[in-house]
Amino acid sequence: MLEPISKKIANIRHNLSSLDNQPIGKAALAVLIFLDLFILASIFDGLSEHTRQLTRPAQLIPQYCRDIVIENEWNKTSRLNRLADVVTESRGSYQIKDKRERSLERHPACRPIAQLLWSIEDDSAVAGTLKSYLDITAEVEQLNTTIKHINNAYDTSLLEDIADKSKDRANVESLRKDFQLKTDTLNRLTKRQGTLDSELNEDKKILQLFTLLDSYNQDDRESLRDDLRKLNFWYPVKRLGMEMIFLLPLFLAFYFWNAKSLAANRPFQSLVSSHLLVVVFIPVLFKISELVYEILPKKFFKELIDLLESLKLVALWHYLMMAVIILASLALIYLFQKKLFSREKLMIKRISKGACQDCGTHLPENTSICPFCGFQQYKQCSKCGKSTYVFGKFCKECGHSE
Repeated sequence: MLEPISKKIANIRHNLSSLDNQPIGKAALAVLIFLDLFILASIFDGLSEHTRQLTRPAQLIPQYCRDIVIENEWNKTSRLNRLADVVTESRGSYQIKDKRERSLERHPACRPIAQLLWSIEDDSAVAGTLKSYLDITAEVEQLNTTIKHINNAYDTSLLEDIADKSKDRANVESLRKDFQLKTDTLNRLTKRQGTLDSELNEDKKILQLFTLLDSYNQDDRESLRDDLRKLNFWYPVKRLGMEMIFLLPLFLAFYFWNAKSLAANRPFQSLVSSHLLVVVFIPVLFKISELVYEILPKKFFKELIDLLESLKLVALWHYLMMAVIILASLALIYLFQKKLFSREKLMIKRISKGACQDCGTHLPENTSICPFCGFQQYKQCSKCGKSTYVFGKFCKECGHSE
């Protein structure tokens, strides 16, 4: 079983860069690279669109629902401001709204909240009043801060004026007038704020929403928190499943196309299908690695580090990481030195290009001694006695293994 698979991989690797047992030309290679990049970009774009059909935890349990139910942040003091923030931000968004968003599945605890928020958002009159309330509230807060600074400056100037009777009173008088003007504005805005507050709290839709918020208790909070934790844990697995549903048919189609092309000896189709097979394998490997990265570091490694910290043995983690990096470096060095850039491959490349086997300088045809380093290029074959390359694996005349 292993031999056919390894042979299949070897055939695919061979067909990536050759056509009719000849290296592919630069123009054809450019077309292939363009095709590879286009297909790869199309695959990732399709993956994004395909997985968008899967409801994310942030959609199933939106942030406002977490704030309301889990965190209990929408208390009686802040709920009107928070409602105004959510509605104003949604209506004032610069992005075109995706109408499909409202049709997405919501958690049973969040669905009634979402429906009431949407009804308030769709009511232009109520939404406009909320926007006005939000603007006035922000202005009131700013005026309060400004008046506090003016009051402090006025008190300081007044004390200095009392200490120095000859000092010009213009600065003190200016601060007093500015303080009075801003205080009058603040009183007017505060009155308007109170009117809007009463108007909004008497609105039927807002009353329904606030009544619903009061109905959630500690059990609801803990239940929703547990559900959110489960969603966050399992979502990467579900997302990988959706991604594989998209990727595997492509992989199988390219695999069978490549197998048929090789069996029927169709070199052009073998070349293209081999490239496409490798291209579609890249996102498969990437997405599996992404899942492993999300689950292991965030779940297993976190618990492992917590355990080591509790045992005062966190140094072991650092020793382990250093050992992993050392082993990975050894593996990469071996791969580069023995597989990708081995002396055997270097000799094959130099002999095939007519270069010196020792220094790599290009030589005229049938040159026996390199004029640049003096290396003897040929030796006598131990079987046929004819000259063959010094570092060739087989005799170029009789094929005997050297």
